[in-house]
Amino acid sequence: MGLGQLSQLSNQKKLGLIISAAAVVALLVGALMWSQTPEYRVLYNNVPDQDGAAIISALQQMNVPYKFSESGGAILIPEKQVHEVRLRLAGQGLPKGGLAGFELMENQKFGSSQFLEQVNYQRALEGELARSVQSLAAVQSARVHLAMAKPSVFSREKQQPSVSVLLQLHPGRVLSVEQVSAIVHLMASSVPNLPVKNVTVVDQNGNLLSTQNDKQDSRFDAKQLEYIQEIEENYIRRIETILSPITGAANVRAQVTADVDFSRIERAEEIYRPNNTESEAAAIRSQQTLESSSTGSKLDGGIPGALTNRPPEPAVAPIEAGGEKKDGGDKAVPTDKKKESTTNYEVDKTVQHVQQSTGNIKRLSAAVVVNYRKKVDENGEATHEPLTAEEIKEINNLVREAMGYNEKRGDSLTVTNSLFTQNGETVLDVPLWKDPEMIMLAKDIGKQLLIAAVVLFFLLKILKPFLKSLAPPPPLPPVEQEKLPGEGAVQGQLPGQVDEAAIQAIQKSIFDENLKRAKQLALDEPAIVANVVKDWMTKNG
Repeated sequence: MGLGQLSQLSNQKKLGLIISAAAVVALLVGALMWSQTPEYRVLYNNVPDQDGAAIISALQQMNVPYKFSESGGAILIPEKQVHEVRLRLAGQGLPKGGLAGFELMENQKFGSSQFLEQVNYQRALEGELARSVQSLAAVQSARVHLAMAKPSVFSREKQQPSVSVLLQLHPGRVLSVEQVSAIVHLMASSVPNLPVKNVTVVDQNGNLLSTQNDKQDSRFDAKQLEYIQEIEENYIRRIETILSPITGAANVRAQVTADVDFSRIERAEEIYRPNNTESEAAAIRSQQTLESSSTGSKLDGGIPGALTNRPPEPAVAPIEAGGEKKDGGDKAVPTDKKKESTTNYEVDKTVQHVQQSTGNIKRLSAAVVVNYRKKVDENGEATHEPLTAEEIKEINNLVREAMGYNEKRGDSLTVTNSLFTQNGETVLDVPLWKDPEMIMLAKDIGKQLLIAAVVLFFLLKILKPFLKSLAPPPPLPPVEQEKLPGEGAVQGQLPGQVDEAAIQAIQKSIFDENLKRAKQLALDEPAIVANVVKDWMTKNG
């Protein structure tokens, strides 16, 4: 449509054309902006009000658009800026989580009492412990309460501290026994003189988590269970390695159960063995001999009295050598002899200090399954047949040597020959319509197609008919000229050679065709025809 044709339109048609153009431009701009609108993702969820205000202020300073979720518990920002904003907020110490740590000790007021300092220290320690527990993936929030007795130099029995931990877990998440034990040991290692038994862990539902170990078999801890699994896997690997060249790697399966003794025994013995056996000579430690002799009257001495006061007896010559009496005396001189001998023998003594190592294997139980032998006949058909008794015996002996079978220890071994199922391992692929990447791609493509469909519908169903109504009617097709009687075709003649009868016939046919089209247009578009007639009447006065 040229400028001349545009100037010939009425004011209503010009206004309609302007409105249509503005609608097209607005639709295109809106579609472009909608296609470029970023998707919002959660920046932080369930943050305290104090931290939420600080985060909003920081986002406004960084000129980052944000909005809240419908429930108001989450702050949303554009998806492409989530990681960058989180790092920048972490540099500013946000979110703080509503917990005060050792930063409380940085702003101590002058003249504060010792009691206030102790309270601030306890608050700071509780906040730091709560932050450490919140770093676990399953924990949403945590609160720690310390009960610490006041130290005193006069008390003989000091009261041990105790800790209570309240956990708020994420929906659908639970803590395993190992994780609860880790929290308990974390508390016991962070507070001085805090025993493990004085730590209580409770979840948001009021369940006491710190006593789960008492309900279960707590003979082994995580490291001991890992050690047992490592031993069992080692024996399984040794058995399958020695049998794989014979049966094939896919034709043998083994399982081993190890009974491991983790008891720790320390023994100190001191043994005394008698050494009076004839086969062994006695060891003399020390020996002492004492001999004494005396000569004189046998009446010397005694209890004072009448007998001691009587006169002495006549003297008698002593006995000479050889037993002969001297001077013919008939009495011998009395002699008193005394002999003492003391012998100290060494006592046999054995001192033993025995400390048995932990992790000793008390018993092994092994189960081995071997597949049937596969044979292929001349026709290419595969058959399976069991192994012979001699082959089973050889496999049994190999497994005994590989696992270090000890009958005195109570080990057991079972070797079975059975046909394996031929079900192949199926890999569960994620369907294409469940793939997250394909879902996002389909959403983007659907978004663009929806925009294109809306624009196309507006152009074809609204704008095109309106513009068609504004355009002038198309020129009529040329009408074939009729041949006049007695003369040649009018089309082949020059303009000066055409007579008036032929021209009138052509003009009549054109008029009839235009009249027919006008009637049809009046039937199809009566509003347009009415506007044209109205315009004619306005121009003609």
